[in-house]
Amino acid sequence: MINPLVSVCIPTYQGAAFLPATIDSVLNQSYSNIEIWILDDNSPDDTQAVVACYTDSRIRYLRNVENLGPEGNWNKCFDFARGKYFKLLPQDDLLEPDCLQEQVSLLEADTTHEIALVFGSRRIIDPQGRTLITRGLPRTKPGRIDGLALIKRCVRSGTNLIGEPGNVLFRREIVDKVGAYDATYPYLVDLDYWFRILIYGDAYYTAKCMSSFRVSQGSWSVVIGNKQYRDFKGFIEKFFADARFRISSADRLLGFAKARMNTVGRTLLYYFLFLGK
Repeated sequence: MINPLVSVCIPTYQGAAFLPATIDSVLNQSYSNIEIWILDDNSPDDTQAVVACYTDSRIRYLRNVENLGPEGNWNKCFDFARGKYFKLLPQDDLLEPDCLQEQVSLLEADTTHEIALVFGSRRIIDPQGRTLITRGLPRTKPGRIDGLALIKRCVRSGTNLIGEPGNVLFRREIVDKVGAYDATYPYLVDLDYWFRILIYGDAYYTAKCMSSFRVSQGSWSVVIGNKQYRDFKGFIEKFFADARFRISSADRLLGFAKARMNTVGRTLLYYFLFLGK
């Protein structure tokens, strides 16, 4: 594509097992004016051979000379994305067939650029692709949501209500204002970015399922699972200290309590999936 409207970037490391399903979910989109960048972080597995099986001209493959780590590889995606809109899709996650069509149409209709990002509900799936749970924004109808109000809701819930990277679409131009991904708190690297984007506009919630987030033993969220509460606590402190985000002391304390409860719940889920069998 000479002028793709959407850049879908897939950062990957040792992702050969799930990468084909991820790529296929992008190729099968009802919206086709896209480019697909696959950034291989010097994987020692068969990632390169997997990508070589694809002949679609919209796919571009780049292998890093040395391993940059997740944060470095995610940020490198910005260097190559040429589209008006940007979506980062981790190597084992999936898009629903109408995800891009739905999200692009909403941002295209926003001619005044008041909407900073678009997101929907998403499925949490196991390694076999079976749905474990569907998550959305509780008690919320489709429509526009004030950016600062959504930030407050996420803090008070102690979790990421917006979703993982593949669940969100935003304008590439906003990266010049927001800057790079920050993995100081690895488990919250996506929510950290959503907060910083929402300073510049509102969100639009479709309520429709837009993506699937796969939980597997090798996924980043599982590997750092026992650090989740510590990360969320530091994350809340970071944004509480910045007056632009208008997080109150009550928000902060409730967020701490909810984050601890959420960490226990996730630990039990991961134990059931990977250790309890």
